[in-house]
Amino acid sequence: MEEDSLNPEIELVLIGGSAGSLEVLFKLLPLLKADLKPAIIVVLHRKSAGDSSLIDLLSTKTVLPIQEAEDKDLILPGNMYLAPSDYHLLIEKNRTFTLDYSEKINFSRPSLDVTFEAAADIFGALTAGIILSGANDDGTIGLRAIKKAGGKIIAQDPTTAQMPLMPQHAINNLKMDHIFNTVEMAGYLNNL
Repeated sequence: MEEDSLNPEIELVLIGGSAGSLEVLFKLLPLLKADLKPAIIVVLHRKSAGDSSLIDLLSTKTVLPIQEAEDKDLILPGNMYLAPSDYHLLIEKNRTFTLDYSEKINFSRPSLDVTFEAAADIFGALTAGIILSGANDDGTIGLRAIKKAGGKIIAQDPTTAQMPLMPQHAINNLKMDHIFNTVEMAGYLNNL
């Protein structure tokens, strides 16, 4: 199990969260190395109104190149992408993004489950999914898809979450590979 934390096979990391997860990201992102190999996709429940300031805010916290995902963008290693507000973020076979405006899932668009399941379909065992603080059960179905595809699934330690329901729901329903606090999460990602 310890060797899992040094798995060089992961090409895509998904980080998803809702209420309370921004605080975790503000602590996590500055701890990530500049030469991180996998691409990272961040999916947060966001207000429908355009809040372009979030990408600016996150970019001040990381040395990694970060941008809001756009339709047909190619997913590049070592880059970080933020799911745009009011769209589900899908991944195509050619490893590009598609933005989808279909109905909300778990009262959210973007939905963690949608992006996590799409990533599991395309990246399979090369995927790691991380679920952060939140107040609903979005993400558990997506993590199940990642696990079934052979990828790694990780939950924020609920005792460190501002809103523990989301990670706790995943822990209660799935066999997690890891349950981490923010520093442990950063160590895991930096060793990929």
